[in-house]
Amino acid sequence: MATTTANKSFKSAFIFLTTLFFLWGFITVLVDSLVPRLKDVFEMSYAKTVLVQFAFFMAFFLFSVPSGYILSKIGYKKGIVLGLLTMALGCLLFYPAAAYRDFSVFLIGYFTLAGGITVLQVAANPYVALLGSEDGASSRLNLSQAFNSLGTTIAPVIGALFLLSDSVKTSKEISFLSDIEKTNYYINEASAVQTPFLLIAFSIAVLAIVFAFIKLPQVMQESPKGGYFTLLKNKLMLMGAIGIFVYVGAEVSIGSFLVNYFSDMNLATVVAQNETMMQIANTIANTFNKTFSGSDPKSLLGIFVIFYWGGAMIGRFIGAYLTKIIFPGKVLAIFASLAIAMILISINTDGLLSMWSILAVGLFNSIMFPTIFTLSLEGLGDLKAQASGLLCMAIVGGAIIPFVFGSLIDDFGFKTAFVLTIICYGYILFYGRYKAKKV
Repeated sequence: MATTTANKSFKSAFIFLTTLFFLWGFITVLVDSLVPRLKDVFEMSYAKTVLVQFAFFMAFFLFSVPSGYILSKIGYKKGIVLGLLTMALGCLLFYPAAAYRDFSVFLIGYFTLAGGITVLQVAANPYVALLGSEDGASSRLNLSQAFNSLGTTIAPVIGALFLLSDSVKTSKEISFLSDIEKTNYYINEASAVQTPFLLIAFSIAVLAIVFAFIKLPQVMQESPKGGYFTLLKNKLMLMGAIGIFVYVGAEVSIGSFLVNYFSDMNLATVVAQNETMMQIANTIANTFNKTFSGSDPKSLLGIFVIFYWGGAMIGRFIGAYLTKIIFPGKVLAIFASLAIAMILISINTDGLLSMWSILAVGLFNSIMFPTIFTLSLEGLGDLKAQASGLLCMAIVGGAIIPFVFGSLIDDFGFKTAFVLTIICYGYILFYGRYKAKKV
């Protein structure tokens, strides 16, 4: 009877936690959708544009270890509420940032939002891993992350239709507008960002209230012994942290620059002239009750980013099954090999083949984060919350690697820059094979 009650409690907690995975996946990729817009608004280079991602992911580096420590003291539930409220505050900061066209306030908003997401990441990932047997941890986390990918799948469409749908004027074009036209332009431009993020802030606040009152099972003992000094001596955990660093860096590098990569290959014209591609774009747009003409190139190309993140969602549902029947390290190595293959195809071809092959990388990204994460937590017991802090700190790869990637684009172009992502997936291939040999 006690076991049945515990199982029901675990299932309920799993369902509530899965909503968090969806939420931060949606918001993280919606931030990606703002990157092309901010590049146009502030007329920035690719390297400077990545400062947006740098601010977002540096929060993981700075807050992850403190978050792990805080969670070991206050528990997962209070940590989740704290993370949600911090996220809501970050979203609210987008209102004045858009109103005053102030890039520094945008960066502060991103940083605050990411601080809240950091707390959620540190809390939710090990919590899901602990809601059952250690053998099934990879499968459970892949399933939860599949709903994270559902959020990342929807977000590019919302971004394309609401954040990229109107053309951003250059400073020279704005100078030719009358005072009234300038005022109206600035108001419309600001509202395109303000409205979505105000709605998100309200939704997050409601979710925080819900988590404040629901019951979550106790899965962690008080004051775990050993702490970070013990973890820093754990070779396998540190190897996993490097895996998280390069994985997030590669995924964000590709996801953030897909629209720009497609534009660089002049794919807007190719897509617009292809009847099937336009049918796909309009079908997706109609799902969100929007009329999509494809007249704006960035909006047209942004629609197809749904397949990058959607592939990750499908792959995680598949991965939840595969990691049950095959050792997760082997599955990880296979998926990393296929990601490398897709990048090689993309940089050595052009047109729609290049487009679809790079989008397919999302499918093989799918299992990487949850699988690396759970493999790194194996055998750590009550130190998992603090280990999660160290692993989430490695998410800073999403700031550092895209910055290098953007600099390579500025100096050498996209095709050369993608070699960096091949190196990242090469390490993940090595890590998966290394773990598989340890079995």
